[in-house]
Amino acid sequence: MSARHFLRHLPLFLPLVLAAQSGTGGDAYRGAEVLTKENCIQCHAIRGDGGKTAPDLGVRTSRQYTPALMASTMWNHAPAMWSAMSGQGVARPQISDSQARDLFAYFYSIRYFDKPGEAERGKRLFTDKHCGECHAFGGESKGPGKPVNEWTSMSDPVALVQEMWNHSGLMKRAFASRKLEWVALTSQDLVDLTVFVQNLPALRNKPYTFWLEDTKDGEALFKSKGCEGCHVGTLSLDHRLTGQTLTDVAAALWNHAPRMVDSPMISTDEMRQIVSYLWEKQYLGAPGNAGRGSRVFESKHCATCHSGQSGTPYLGRGEKVYSPIAMVAVLWKHGPAMLERMRAKQIEWPRLSADDMSDLVAFLNTKP
Repeated sequence: MSARHFLRHLPLFLPLVLAAQSGTGGDAYRGAEVLTKENCIQCHAIRGDGGKTAPDLGVRTSRQYTPALMASTMWNHAPAMWSAMSGQGVARPQISDSQARDLFAYFYSIRYFDKPGEAERGKRLFTDKHCGECHAFGGESKGPGKPVNEWTSMSDPVALVQEMWNHSGLMKRAFASRKLEWVALTSQDLVDLTVFVQNLPALRNKPYTFWLEDTKDGEALFKSKGCEGCHVGTLSLDHRLTGQTLTDVAAALWNHAPRMVDSPMISTDEMRQIVSYLWEKQYLGAPGNAGRGSRVFESKHCATCHSGQSGTPYLGRGEKVYSPIAMVAVLWKHGPAMLERMRAKQIEWPRLSADDMSDLVAFLNTKP
């Protein structure tokens, strides 16, 4: 079964690349290829396609899907996976750091996005929410808005966020002139409207795109556009995007528009950089605590072997920077030998929560 076969499971708005300075950047397309190349799909299915002897990897478990959760899940199930692969004569994968990043990008993309939308419900919303009073659809409109069949931003969620941001001022004035109250939208409303518009004949065959930029310029733009002046303290966006899709973000921007006084104009490229900067914060998850990580290192018996005194590698910072994604690569490279050594010492394989993994990584990065 080819990687291309599994790419059809990727959502309508596909994160082709999750680019991040922190080293979690990965390519979802390459991640699909890893699944086939490393024999993962001989046991695992992706939304029903593939092997049937192991859990389906396409089933959503949580929107709090972070590298630490992926690493802890693989860690906890590794002994059972290795045993099953040995029993079936399947070669064990040797996953590199870059392949682990690609796998995360792929799993993140298939597990993360919105509830399915309904075009018919979106069509009703278009009327009920007064959209047709400004935007032409199937005839003449009463207002100056761009005709629906020209809403090209519907093919890219970042462009959608940018359009909603830039035109909120004009929309506020249009609503006021018609003595209409601002219409609030839920993210489900916006999903339904999106599906409705995307299925119009003029837009039906338009390719859908989504990618995130490197975040190095996003922080500077967030400050220069004046966003940082308001979003401080309890209004900080550092963790308010946790578990949010880009459609959630677009709906929140729309609902927040009446409270905005002077919104700076933002280009699509600038919005992509800002969103990449903010969104990176939530998909990476909360940083771990080195103090708790030290206790994990002791209680999970890591120190028994990795103290530098038993012939096994000493785990300390040195020039290496640890991350949950890097731990996935370490697991597949060295895990089987670790398991044999632990069994010889009659030590149980440790189970790690996502928080344990984050804390352990934080500790290792401060350990001399």
